[in-house]
Amino acid sequence: MEELNLKISSSPHVRSKDTTSDLMFDVIIALVPATVFGIYKFGAHAGLLVAVCMLSAMLSELIYEKLVRKTVTVKDCSAILTGLLLALNLPPKLPVWMAVIGSVFAIIVVKQLFGGLGQNFMNPALGARCFLLLSFSKQMTQFVYDGVTTATPLAVMKAGAQPDMEIVSYMFKGNIGGTIGETSVIALLIGAVYLLIKRVISPKIPLTYIGTFAVCIAIYAAVKDYSVLEYTLAHLCGGGLMLGAWFMATDYVTSPITPWGKIVFGVMLGLLTFVLRIFGSGAEGVSYAIIISNLFVPLIERVTVPKAFGAGADVKPDAGVTVNVQKDKQDGNNESNNKTVEPHASDKTNKNDENGSVKSKFDVKGIVKAVIVIFVITLVMGAALGAVYDITKKPILDAALKAKEEAYKEIYPDAASIVSIVEQSESITNEFLNDTLHTVGYKDSTIDEFNLVADKDGKLIGTIVIVTNKNGYGGDIQIAVGISLAENKITGISFLTLNETVGLGMKANEAEFKEQFKDAPFGEISYTKTGSDSANVIDAISGATITTSAVTDGVNSAVTITGLILGGGSVNE
Repeated sequence: MEELNLKISSSPHVRSKDTTSDLMFDVIIALVPATVFGIYKFGAHAGLLVAVCMLSAMLSELIYEKLVRKTVTVKDCSAILTGLLLALNLPPKLPVWMAVIGSVFAIIVVKQLFGGLGQNFMNPALGARCFLLLSFSKQMTQFVYDGVTTATPLAVMKAGAQPDMEIVSYMFKGNIGGTIGETSVIALLIGAVYLLIKRVISPKIPLTYIGTFAVCIAIYAAVKDYSVLEYTLAHLCGGGLMLGAWFMATDYVTSPITPWGKIVFGVMLGLLTFVLRIFGSGAEGVSYAIIISNLFVPLIERVTVPKAFGAGADVKPDAGVTVNVQKDKQDGNNESNNKTVEPHASDKTNKNDENGSVKSKFDVKGIVKAVIVIFVITLVMGAALGAVYDITKKPILDAALKAKEEAYKEIYPDAASIVSIVEQSESITNEFLNDTLHTVGYKDSTIDEFNLVADKDGKLIGTIVIVTNKNGYGGDIQIAVGISLAENKITGISFLTLNETVGLGMKANEAEFKEQFKDAPFGEISYTKTGSDSANVIDAISGATITTSAVTDGVNSAVTITGLILGGGSVNE
């Protein structure tokens, strides 16, 4: 009788020298280039947000585990990494207290309430980012570059603008607006190469993700008759695609472990990102694509699990094979036990078909349970969002008011008091102001606010008009214009929203361009490309005539509405 000598011992049979903290620390090191670049580009507040997020995440985990008497796991660096990833996904001027709320949510709600590291069903940093997007959508979508609120290149493209290679180069290097860690593709790729060299991640998910997305975008560009190369490269370099693909889609806990599962996961991510970016209401899509795909990971793994070695090769009872089983480490000696291999017995959850192959029963109970759990989570999170909104509504309004007051001081430093004319007059409304403006020909501008400026004695000395012109190259341009009634001149302009091309239209926010409007007398302002020779003629921005025209039209609108309401007529008269 043939004997098979097999050894039985408890798993794992192969151990790696790498620990959880080693892996987490490697990812943190890989993120250093993007973090340093983001702080350098966006300033000290960006650095503060990074520090606050990491500290808040670490303290949240420590305090929670102490309170519930769980083993403290702060030393594994997973909380610090979550805080860092969250910070890199935040706008550089986000209020610090919002960042703290996001960090606490990531650690307590997404991670710890589901059992801690290894049990969370979605990436904690992305879960927190989406939570903040829902709670504070305005602050989370306001990106500041060179001191002015601006749209990201993806938002400009979604508005209809087409990129060229110069724009792509800006995006690749990181000279654009965006979140702290997503702008520099170079910095992110340096970190990705480090992870690949250290074998911390597999290239399957990111390459499949990026490749699928690139193919979809290229096909879409060809159908729309866009420049396929520039349009595709801009989408690859824009937004959080590189950050998400290399650093978050590859998360061990929330991504598939099966070889084919990684491929399926990457394809799903690419398709979802394409659909959300092109057909969704927002310009991004990476965060939601990863979170949605995270929910499908158990199903992906179930259908892509590799066939077990020897499956389908069951030993028949009459084979007469005897297995000699050796147990390791029993009093230093190996004891041999002879066991005859029994025929294959199907699991209770499996049923043999006519050909003898195994079929799995559909786990209806598990699916129903999962649906109920998700429903309960949705209710709880909805209630939490409502509570957060009520608590933070006033601080948000206060912050917005403070930012506006700072802009007012910049363009009208002599103002002692500023009041809205709409609040002071029963007959003047915003509708009346805009109807009046459009009647005299400024149909592409909208008056958002018309404020009266008084000196310390209460005497009316001027106006501050906030006007939006819709003809910017990247969409709406919102300008605050200060006007002196005593001297009949413009005191200055300040941009509240400017979504123009970096290096071209964004030069409108530079002092050299804005100073041309300061002290310009009442009268229509025009622009020239050959050199100004009059106080009412400004030099156009080279290569950005559309931006120059929109700004000029907006300023003329503000001067005109001031003249029509307070006397003096239209600048076109």
